[in-house]
Amino acid sequence: MRFLFVGDSMTIGRAGDWTWRYRMWQHLEATLPGGYEIVGPRRGLYDPANPDGPHDGEAYAAPDFPAPARRHLAGWGEGWLHMAPLIGEAVAATGADVLLVSLGLIDLGFYTNSDQTDENVRAFVGAARAANPRVRAVLLPVIPNVRATYDAPFAAECVRFNDLLAKAVADLDTAASPLLLASVPESYALPADTYDGTHPGPTGEHKLAAAFADAMHRAWELGGPYAPRGAGPLG
Repeated sequence: MRFLFVGDSMTIGRAGDWTWRYRMWQHLEATLPGGYEIVGPRRGLYDPANPDGPHDGEAYAAPDFPAPARRHLAGWGEGWLHMAPLIGEAVAATGADVLLVSLGLIDLGFYTNSDQTDENVRAFVGAARAANPRVRAVLLPVIPNVRATYDAPFAAECVRFNDLLAKAVADLDTAASPLLLASVPESYALPADTYDGTHPGPTGEHKLAAAFADAMHRAWELGGPYAPRGAGPLG
């Protein structure tokens, strides 16, 4: 089973991060040993010292994170708008079976409104299925960041998009190519689980990985319940 992480800055991470991808790799190692592969056309981190350069930094906090498991399709400042045109080629090239997708905040913050973002979600799913008609996907709703605490229109767009995302999952879900809507962890708190009001710190990484892992376990009996492992605060 080939897993492809698709996301924005919360997923790619910055130099010095463990990333929630690392936490998910640990979970897959524990629950599906030898039965999975992490795939993707990229594997780097965002480097704040080179913000305009390619996101190919390798300064992960965890030296035991093997290079093949670092693969992903995520980018700092990239959203549904950017990934919808890329996902078909990525799925075709990697043979991805399961997409773990965390997108939307950057779209609503800078590029598109909730209706336009919904259109990009549907285009993304269509392109992924054109490349693999049996692809599965787990989609995480937008977790509003600190901007939502002082920008009421932005906060409202986040709420509306999450409603549209839930409807898209219900509309597009099929037996051949199932879609899951993950649940935002109830305990997720910006002051404790992010380092800047947006991007996850160690406890936030565990909670994001758990959202995906638990959704797959409950709906598909894939893997097992999430249990924190490894370095850093465990959530």
